[in-house]
Parts: sequence; structure tokens; C-alpha cells
Amino acid sequence: MKYYIIAGERSGDLHGSNLIKAILQKDANAQIRAWGGDMMQDAGATLVKHYKDIAFMGFAEVIKNLPTILGLLSFCKKDIQAYQPDVVILIDYAGFNMRVAKFVKSIGIKTFYYISPKVWAWNQSRALNIKKFVDRMFVIFPFEKDFFKKYDYEVDYVGNPLFDAIADFQPKPNFRKEARVGQKPIIALLPGSRQQEVAKILPLMVAQAYNFPDYQFVIAGVSNLPKELYARWQSIFPIKVVYDDAYNLLSVADAALVTSGTATLETALLNVPQVVCYKTSGISFAIAKMVIKVPYISLVNLVAQKKIVPELIQSDLNNITVQEELKKILTPEGRQAQLEGYAEVRALLGDKGASAKAGSLMVDYLLK
Repeated sequence: MKYYIIAGERSGDLHGSNLIKAILQKDANAQIRAWGGDMMQDAGATLVKHYKDIAFMGFAEVIKNLPTILGLLSFCKKDIQAYQPDVVILIDYAGFNMRVAKFVKSIGIKTFYYISPKVWAWNQSRALNIKKFVDRMFVIFPFEKDFFKKYDYEVDYVGNPLFDAIADFQPKPNFRKEARVGQKPIIALLPGSRQQEVAKILPLMVAQAYNFPDYQFVIAGVSNLPKELYARWQSIFPIKVVYDDAYNLLSVADAALVTSGTATLETALLNVPQVVCYKTSGISFAIAKMVIKVPYISLVNLVAQKKIVPELIQSDLNNITVQEELKKILTPEGRQAQLEGYAEVRALLGDKGASAKAGSLMVDYLLK
């Protein structure tokens, strides 16, 4: 069968790659065309567009780049029509993918959605559009199944695919030497994978190098962004950068400062105490405040439905607050409190196997 998969971010590329492997296990002759990244391409997909060319963050940024986004959407529609897949599989990336879902439904092609748009967070009535345009939804958080039930929409809970990625992770035994990191304990900085968020949040993170001279600060950089984003700080602060290796960095870190997103859950599953950071444009934040319907922004706290990790958002994200919260999690008591919370989160999410389950179910649904 022919599959067309769309992921618009780095995390989607990771989960998409594992999904592709699972589909090929069940359907060895599958032909897969995709929007994503290097990992999806390596897993067996023919890449149409790389996520680095389509990742836009925040309401204001989307509006500013609207002509580009509309052009990509038009190209995508034409490409799907030309390819004529048996199914279009959408991975998160709601603003773009829901428009694709509506179009695909109109031309009679099946639509599967893996990793639900966060409709439970804001504008919950969008669940009705999902029900209307998406044939099958595969969700990764247990509370999502109950949420969609309110709209009389039955979804498949497959577990969380981060367990698969972390289960496959094998720490490098000589990572410290390879990364040229000395003997000081390490604080990992995960500023995100989008240029806008790195530019806003990284300066506040690296400033902590002055406040914690007994620690080595190391940035988890991503190679698809300009190296200057990271290198400019190295002439000011005693800081290092490792590229595309966040898991290894976290495996040797005592604590982490993490931009809100998938990385907060990855950090928790790797048992590293963290402070969650988030900052966007003033316009985007003002709009978000009006529409967000959940009490937390980090996936760790959302899954637990209570505060496990501190969240510093917008004006609350400053040198003083980051220093205070980081100091807390570096104490034995603060560390232990977060690790106990992480254990609760793991128990709620289940175990590995989400990708295999999702891929197998998708092929079964297509064969019915």
C-alpha cells in the first residue's frame, strides 16, 4: 500500500521514523512518501519537504509567514493528489495538518492522525473537526481517550512513543570525553529546535553559568539551525555545545533547563530534574492567555495533572527566577521530589511499544 506521512517538527520526525519502521514490519512492500526529516528518510520514506523549512512557532510568527505556509499547503495538496496514497497519516503539527485532513477527506482518501492536536488545551470544539475529517485517531496520553469520548469519538490509545525512543537509546560510555566536557557536574540546556524559541530563551539559560560556577553548562544544539545561535555565547560564557545528542547529554547531567515541548517529557523519562522555560512574542502570548484551557504547559505536569516541575513562562522567566528554581532542584530534597513525580508520570503513561501498536493498527484498519 501507499502511505503519505506529514510531520512538521523534529519530535514528529523521531516518532514518524519509528512509525515507518512499524508499518514496514507489517507491510513489507509499503511505499512511503513523507514530509519530515532525516530520521524518517533513514527509516525508509521518500522525503518531499524537510521540517526545518516548514516549522513556524507562535500565532504572530504564523501570521507573518502566512504566504509561505499557504504556498506549502497548496504544494502539499497537489503532491497528495499526484501520489494517490491509500492513506494520509498526520503527525501532530495541527495548524497545517488539520487543513490537509479537510482536503484529503474531500477527495476520498483515508486520513489517520497519530499524536493528536492539543485540542484539549485550547479551542476544544476543534475536536468536532477532527471527528469530521479524521477516520482514525491514535493518541499518546491516557487522558485524551476520555476527552474525545465527550465528543462521541472513539480513539485508539497506543501509549507514548517516547518510551520507544528512550528504550532504543544506548548511552555512549565516553561521551564526556567526546564532548570535551570536564569533571564539573553538568547542567544541560535544551533551548528547543525552532530558531525563534532558541533566540528568545537561550540567553536566559546561558546566563546561569555566572550564577553556578561550580557546574559545567552544556547546550543541546540542533544541526539544522545556524551554529551562530549557539556559538555567539561561547565568547561570553564558559559553555559548551553538543549537536543532535540531547539524550547523551541528559544521561550525564545533574539537572536541565528545558524549553516547553516534547523535551520536558524526554527529560523526565531520563530521570533528570528540570526547570521548564517558555517565552514567545508578546502578541502570541497575549492570544495564548485568552485561549489556553489547561493549567500547565509542560507535558510532565499535564500528564500528572499536578505540578511536578516548575514552569517559568514569559515575564516569570528571568535571571532571578531561573536561578532560584535551579538551585532548588540541585538540592537532594528538590531532586528527590521530582524523581518521585517522574515515577508517577511513567506509571500513567505505560510502557514501550506505542510505535509498533500504532503501525500495526493502521495497517489492519486499511486492510478491513
